[in-house]
Formats: sequence, C-alpha cells, structure tokens
Amino acid sequence: MRRVINACRYSLAGLRAAWRHEAAFRQELVAGVPLIVFALWWAPDRWQALLLVGSIVLVWLVELLNSAVEWLADAVSSQPHPLLGRAKDMASAAVMLSLLLAVATWAVVFWP
Repeated sequence: MRRVINACRYSLAGLRAAWRHEAAFRQELVAGVPLIVFALWWAPDRWQALLLVGSIVLVWLVELLNSAVEWLADAVSSQPHPLLGRAKDMASAAVMLSLLLAVATWAVVFWP
C-alpha cells in the first residue's frame, strides 16, 4: 500500500511541476477543462463523450511526455546536440498529432 501512496504523491508532484513550469501544459489544461465539461453535457451519447474527453486527456498525456523529454534533454546537455534536438522535435510532433486527433474527433462528433 505504501508503494501506491508514494506513486500517487510522485504523480501529483509531476502535475504540479507541469503546471508551474510548462506554459503549454497550462494552456492546454485551461482550454481542455471547459471542453470536457461541454463534452459531458452536449455529447450525443456516452461513447462519443468518452471519445471527446479521451482526446483532450490524450493531449495532456502527450504534453507531459513531451515536457519530460525536453527537461531530460536539457539536463543531459546544455550544449546543442543534433540527437537531443531531434528527440525534442519528435516529442513536439507527437503533441501536434495529438492536437490534430482531438480536433478531428470533435469535428466528427459535432459535425452536422
């Protein structure tokens, strides 16, 4: 049970760190929470609500991983390195793809 409590504490610390240090995460969270409320209220059915909420949560997850890659790369070396730059670019591309998936999901659910 102690391991579960510690894991929860570490996870909350990670969310606090992301909120404090990552402007993109804050922006996505502030934009996403009202969208989730909207989705739960206006989605045509439960499965579509799940897809809408899941697409927003996926953006948050990918942004957290992107931030972790960026922080880790910066901790490894303060000098520019092509491989670290490539890793950061790929993580950023993952965020972009998750955002495009979220937009597509919302468009499909609410397109007339």
